[in-house]
Amino acid sequence: MGISLSTVQFLREAGHDVVHLREEGLHQLPDSEILAKAYAEQRIVLTCDLDFGDLLAASKATLPSVILLRLKNYTPDYVNPRISEVITACEQLLQNGAIVIVQDTRYRVRTLPIE
Repeated sequence: MGISLSTVQFLREAGHDVVHLREEGLHQLPDSEILAKAYAEQRIVLTCDLDFGDLLAASKATLPSVILLRLKNYTPDYVNPRISEVITACEQLLQNGAIVIVQDTRYRVRTLPIE
């Protein structure tokens, strides 16, 4: 959530299987249900919402992975290359279960489950 549909299109063009909740009419789905949906569909949650990290930590879950954007600029021209870089660098970690916090000049990874 909080991700531009232009970014969704960018990720699709890069070969990623991406779904935006708005496209499915689910943009008001509670965070816990978004995580359940992502888990069931074997997806990664891409968000700007800090609550997803807290929910995963509390649940001790190992999946789904979350990419959490903490940027100064959320325009697609700025976001898209950062996301692409992080997905490439963290591909295996994301498959195994991680929270990746993406900042302007770096990213941090917390493997799941968070103890």
